[in-house]
Amino acid sequence: MKGLWLENQQLQLRSQLPIPEPPEGEALIRVLQAGICNTDLELLRGYYPYSGILGHEFVGVVERGPESLQNQRVVGEINAYCGDCRFCRKGQPTHCEKRTVLGIVNRNGAFAEYLTLPVKNLYAVADTITTDMATFTEPIAAALEIQEQVAITPGDRILVVGDGKLGQLVAQTLALTGCDLLAVGRHRDKLENLESLGIKTGFADAVTDRQFDIAVECTGNPEGFSIARRALRPRGTLVLKSTYAGHLTLDISSLVVDEITLIGSRCGPFPKALELLAQNKINVKSLIQAKYPLDEAIAAFEQAQQRGVLKVLLEISD
Repeated sequence: MKGLWLENQQLQLRSQLPIPEPPEGEALIRVLQAGICNTDLELLRGYYPYSGILGHEFVGVVERGPESLQNQRVVGEINAYCGDCRFCRKGQPTHCEKRTVLGIVNRNGAFAEYLTLPVKNLYAVADTITTDMATFTEPIAAALEIQEQVAITPGDRILVVGDGKLGQLVAQTLALTGCDLLAVGRHRDKLENLESLGIKTGFADAVTDRQFDIAVECTGNPEGFSIARRALRPRGTLVLKSTYAGHLTLDISSLVVDEITLIGSRCGPFPKALELLAQNKINVKSLIQAKYPLDEAIAAFEQAQQRGVLKVLLEISD
């Protein structure tokens, strides 16, 4: 099969990769479409020493698996967990001590014609959800994880820093709570996309220091972190949604003095993401920048790395 292989921070399109053999409890999935994520770009930059097939945002068709899912379109949670370690026993499988992570940790990913995942990770995609929409299930779930971690009320003032792929979805999901929301970024056209959905936006100078209850950092750069941090009132909550290839310099004393709660946030609830897609409550069409066939995956990554580009999709099969 064909697949996009990462090794030593270099990408190579390989055409003679073996089709994976699903172990017991897993399904073989033919990938229809996959999205390039900022995490993929950070892996390319060396965020984590991964070698293998990249990609974790996907929709595919089950070719081998339980009869109930045969020939069904599915999406899949990316963490494959053991079920026996202390985190699994506590109901926290995304932190499983023995986990593999699709396209990120010790498990080949979705930028290939086939992948395997545990059956328990899979969710059928309703006929009313298009393949383009379904490809966004994983990042929408990641955006929704904020609401799993932090209690949000309509009276909360919330700042989203970043108008890129993830920032757009975080802002849309938070807007559904009825909170007092402001999204800031650098790109007029992206901010206009959020404004068309009724979300207040602005550039960095629109942020008033020490006035927000919750700030969500979606840029993955030190400047974005600084904006989010200075926006928080004492005892505010700072949510980090981005991975960083480099290191941040923190004023730890100010975090202590202001009693700031710092929360890392990543994978989230797939059923809720699929429900929002089925209800057309999240607009993903405007986030699609370009589509490329798998044969042009290197060019797709080149475009995805350009500043200001939104979601680039790889069309893997029909």
